[in-house]
Amino acid sequence: MEQVETKEIRPLRHGVKGRLHIPGDKSISHRSVMFSALGSTPVHITNFLHAADCLSTVACMRALGATVEELGATELVVTGNGLHGLREPACVLDAGNSGTTLRLLLGLLAPQPFLATFTGDASLSRRPMGRVVKPLSAMGAKIVGRAQNTLLPLTVLAPDGKLHGMRYESPVASAQVKSALLLAGMFADGATTVVEPVTSRDHTERMLEAFGVVTEKDGTAVTIRPVAEVQAPAAIEVPGDISSAAYWLVLASLVPGSQIVLENVGVNETRTGILDVLAAMGADIVRTNERVSGGEAAADLVVTAAKLHGTTFGKDIMPRLIDEIPVIAVAALFAEGDTVIMGAGELRVKETDRLQAIADTFSALAPGSVEAGADSLVIHGGTQLQRAAVPSYDDHRMAMSLAILGAAGAGVIIERPDCVRISYPEFYDTLAGFGGE
Repeated sequence: MEQVETKEIRPLRHGVKGRLHIPGDKSISHRSVMFSALGSTPVHITNFLHAADCLSTVACMRALGATVEELGATELVVTGNGLHGLREPACVLDAGNSGTTLRLLLGLLAPQPFLATFTGDASLSRRPMGRVVKPLSAMGAKIVGRAQNTLLPLTVLAPDGKLHGMRYESPVASAQVKSALLLAGMFADGATTVVEPVTSRDHTERMLEAFGVVTEKDGTAVTIRPVAEVQAPAAIEVPGDISSAAYWLVLASLVPGSQIVLENVGVNETRTGILDVLAAMGADIVRTNERVSGGEAAADLVVTAAKLHGTTFGKDIMPRLIDEIPVIAVAALFAEGDTVIMGAGELRVKETDRLQAIADTFSALAPGSVEAGADSLVIHGGTQLQRAAVPSYDDHRMAMSLAILGAAGAGVIIERPDCVRISYPEFYDTLAGFGGE
């Protein structure tokens, strides 16, 4: 019988205090390397997230001909060969666990005059890629793979001539779908417009602007026109990832006597849904030292423990906090009253079925605390907590959320805990510094 690795998280005996530097934003780290590889001059990237997902992007861009020099764990210099300088890879491109790497590169490579094949880990191989492949194919891309070209491995073939610009009405608000089409649209024969039901995060549009590429926004529609070249900036400073800050926002809110300062957190308004929801629950979070760097807003966040109460939110805010739902669910478990989360069906096609994962793990740690629907959760706050062993599902956001639940509650034993390396390798060390291990 296989022995499963575990990590025990003990309840905190005192409030958490101090200052934390938040690791670089994962979404922006991916794009900083990818877009820098389209220029022809060196780009100095600082506060890069040195985690497995982002390193998958680094490996892929190297295989495509870019030079990536690592000056330190969080500092890179990337030099490309110009907008049309990507080269046919000599090997299969491994996206690992990273949906961002795969989906954005499908868009970037669809117009290229060469063949590229992608693979990934077991989790990524189960995730649906049809939502990107279908519109790219409508532009003239040739992409083949398993399950009628919707699952890895996927091979991108050289198209017959240029891709065609088009207007695409996306059925889902997805930054990855939007980004893939905008990147493909840079090489198309006319304008490409993506219309979303609700505006998704806009890191791609902001970073393209830093590279001299104009996008036009009209309501929930974004348009890009063919691009002749990009003007790479000399430097990019990646702000801290609000998705990583989210765990400490919740922990400090829940544990009495806590007050922490989270430094250099990205507060792009398309990502700050968690701040809105926690504020609606009664959290005490204050922004200080607000600034803008590389087109991205950043601030320090001062978090003081507060008594939380339940709230209700739905699909309109979901694109602004989809990755934070597991840890928001943890906050809801400790709040007074019920929290109702609706329109969260996207969670069923993440690294794992996160709706079911939340329901199953909460049922073990707080029996009777959660009801899961097809795209919803109802969490009953104040349910009696107990210590139990629960799986991480090899999902980094589930593992970290469960650790926060255990530290703020009765403790927890997490099975297969090392998946946090995907986005936050220092997470357990940071938690241990607060006394939660």
